[in-house]
Amino acid sequence: MTDHIAIYAGSFDPITNGHLDVLRGALAIFDKVVVAIGTHPGKKGLFDFEQRVDLIREVIVEEGVSPDRVPIVAFGGLLVDAAREHGAKALVRGLRDGTDLDYEMQMAGMNEMMAPDLHTVFLPASPSVRTITATLVRQIASMGGDTSPFVPAAVEKALRAKFQ
Repeated sequence: MTDHIAIYAGSFDPITNGHLDVLRGALAIFDKVVVAIGTHPGKKGLFDFEQRVDLIREVIVEEGVSPDRVPIVAFGGLLVDAAREHGAKALVRGLRDGTDLDYEMQMAGMNEMMAPDLHTVFLPASPSVRTITATLVRQIASMGGDTSPFVPAAVEKALRAKFQ
């Protein structure tokens, strides 16, 4: 029997409770979920790639999930190519609201045209985390605000250290 593998892509700069909520949902459905961190040479994030990997790893271990079930990779091209490279049969996309759905439906259609063998799976974020975005978390942290309601403890600690 082959593993049912999905790929969950994003910047994860940093991973938030919203990302984690979608990841939990994906792990309930798939044997393995490849977390694909988008990299762009001209775009500098708050955390570099290795720091994001370390934070995600720490968070999944704290969740009691085997790191073997959540490989973490970088990708800089098309997500459909990264999915094929890692044996994924599904693309996991989190939805917060109708605006996300409109955008994600358009992306799913384009991805299906490029890779008809890949399926897009939409997972709605739980109501308690729907408003969280990494952008807002970075803004709150940069202004000295409390990010603990929005991110796992390891991320909050890393954000505090970053903005001391």
